[in-house]
Amino acid sequence: MTGPRKRVLVTGGTRGIGAAVATRLARDGHDLVLGWARDDAAAELTRAAVEDAGAACTLVQADLLAEDGVERLFAAAGPLTGVVNNAGATFHTGTLAETPPDVVRRTVELNLTGAILVARAAVRALSTAYDGRGGVLVNVSSAAATRGSPGEYVHYAAAKAGVDALTLGLAEEVAEQGVRVVGVAPGIIRTSIHADAGEPGRVERVAPTVPMRRAGEPEEVADAVAWLMGEEASYVTGTTLRVAGGR
Repeated sequence: MTGPRKRVLVTGGTRGIGAAVATRLARDGHDLVLGWARDDAAAELTRAAVEDAGAACTLVQADLLAEDGVERLFAAAGPLTGVVNNAGATFHTGTLAETPPDVVRRTVELNLTGAILVARAAVRALSTAYDGRGGVLVNVSSAAATRGSPGEYVHYAAAKAGVDALTLGLAEEVAEQGVRVVGVAPGIIRTSIHADAGEPGRVERVAPTVPMRRAGEPEEVADAVAWLMGEEASYVTGTTLRVAGGR
């Protein structure tokens, strides 16, 4: 007799790395709840891909920058066995001195404050101390957190460094509550995050500086997330796995 199916919430789950994670986890037997803020067409395409892989898929539109966005997302998600804390954006490419203050605030609000609030809600949903079944929280950080990304997006790098600290501290805090907290730190990955920040050609510009001389694909990050979510990583917590081609 098999137990209940695993059910994972992925924030920012309908495009880029989030969509790749969703379809990979679906193939591994997880049902999915996908949080998203915009792009109806992408949401429907990802839902179809998840369902084609044999998993149930629930779409929940929620803006994590809204005051009640995280609360509404988790209320709609229902019981969970895992959370992938993925939603993020750079919003801008350039030096810090040339980055508008409102962009700095929005970047930190989404990539750090939003990530912390999602992690808080994830603990309350997963932890045995809150009547959860236990589970895994995967925080999506960035290789920028340790490189600083001068001239590119120092503001984003600083926020993601905070995510790494979140992973480390929270893992120890909830280790006895049935929750593993781990992270992945992608490098330059071929997604729309670059075009969204105003530089669609950024992958081609930066890829030659990577030791492997290429950009990564979203599916390569998704493979790392899937491993961290699985039983093979059952003794892994409080650490962030770098998926950055050697950078």
